[in-house]
Amino acid sequence: MYLDEQYTMYNMAYQIVSREAYNVLYVNEQGNEIWLEKKVGKDSKVLRFINQGFDWKNYLKKDIAVVFQKVKAMKKLLRAKTIQIHNIYISEFTPVDSWEFLKQPMKLNEKQAIMMKIYYLSNSQFEEEKDRLEKEAEISALELDDSLEETVKEEKIATYKHYLRKRILDDQKEKKELFSFGKPRLTYIILALCVSLFLLLEWNGGSENIETLKQFGAKYNPAIIENGEWWRIISSMFLHIGLLHLVMNMIAVYYLGTLVERIYGSIRFLIIYFLAGIGGGIASFAFSANIAAGASGALFGLFGALLFFGLHHRRVFFQTIGSNVLLLIGINIVFGFSIPAIDNGAHLGGLVAGFIASGIVHLPKQKERWKQLSAVLVYLALAYGIIQYGITNNMNSPMYYVMHIEELVQEEKYEQVVTEASKAIRNTEGEEQWKAAILFHRSYAYIELNQKNLAMDDLKQSVQLDNSFPEAHYNLALLYYQQGNIKEAKDFIKRAYQLDSNNTDFQEMYEQITGEKPK
Repeated sequence: MYLDEQYTMYNMAYQIVSREAYNVLYVNEQGNEIWLEKKVGKDSKVLRFINQGFDWKNYLKKDIAVVFQKVKAMKKLLRAKTIQIHNIYISEFTPVDSWEFLKQPMKLNEKQAIMMKIYYLSNSQFEEEKDRLEKEAEISALELDDSLEETVKEEKIATYKHYLRKRILDDQKEKKELFSFGKPRLTYIILALCVSLFLLLEWNGGSENIETLKQFGAKYNPAIIENGEWWRIISSMFLHIGLLHLVMNMIAVYYLGTLVERIYGSIRFLIIYFLAGIGGGIASFAFSANIAAGASGALFGLFGALLFFGLHHRRVFFQTIGSNVLLLIGINIVFGFSIPAIDNGAHLGGLVAGFIASGIVHLPKQKERWKQLSAVLVYLALAYGIIQYGITNNMNSPMYYVMHIEELVQEEKYEQVVTEASKAIRNTEGEEQWKAAILFHRSYAYIELNQKNLAMDDLKQSVQLDNSFPEAHYNLALLYYQQGNIKEAKDFIKRAYQLDSNNTDFQEMYEQITGEKPK
């Protein structure tokens, strides 16, 4: 009789797996227990077959409790809102005492609800329980032929057992292949390039020096718009501002880069990395006028590549890296919005660009030409649209005006400084602090053009708008001193020194005008 029960179990499991698209989770060494699973929407159906009888209901209850505990331990693997267990016992006899109440649906109240239904396929009620299983589990009618010879049944059992175990091995092989398509060679080259460029920046003035960053290709909007230096979008991907910035990004490049390169292969990885970095750079250009550098856009693009992978291999994704990836993305986005200095444009732009870039190259051994072409068009359309928006947004940004005017001052184009500053002042109504800075730069140009009265007018307006601007007070003190107006010169140099007592120029001018050493 044991052979008949074993044949029934393996035959049923074989039919369900081959016809109903169930995955094989487990077949034990003794060959008397099989676990199957299938996703249905956000829920998970688990069929547990066991060829074992129980003489008493208490033993059956203990086994049911063990199954509940096993499923609780498997929640990360199953990743479902609700887990429905169909616990199927196949045995010649049922327990001798009253056990039928255990057929009532059971529920384990947790965050992930776990529900269980019991079926006991014994000789006395086999057809009744089989029909109930087919109805409750929503599976097609199972065809069982008990008239076969014992030798035939043994052969069938061996065939079914081999099939089920092969499904497990194939599933494991598929997972392994998904994460080992490529070797992480380019990731190490990117790491070496970023570290080398950081050392070069440090050697040539420091990675936190604005002029050094501009010289070596950081994202600098005035140079991009005025001089057409769009190559900065790419070069800035490999520069980093400060040691902490470099270390944090390189750790992320190592872990994310090696993973994505293994999944996609080196060529696809390189395309994703560059397209994501470019997308992040364009978004940073559009939404932030600050000078910027770093691999953050490309790094978030690697997150986008992992999300694209998860879209096509959802089960494997959530069974392995999915929860951690989503958690890290969430933390970084919240962290980015909490700290003003973080370039969220680069992060979110890189994330979206990386996802689209993954759609362009697609996963290895998968081709969807029309979808890939559509992804190319979407990428180009978004890039063009964001660039156009970025140019307009920058031209209306007080910060951009100040940066552009500072650049003109450094180039000693003083007449152009006056023209651009005058235009900027008209467009910065309500932005008092920025207007004060623009007036200060125009005053400097007037001084160089020997129009000192106009310079003084601008400086007076500047300190009136922002009384905490030490350089404006210093320049006013200098101009009044040159005119012989010592009283006004004293007042302004004292204010300048009060605002910045560590400035050596302020200290020297204070002593020269007041005749006293600074206190």
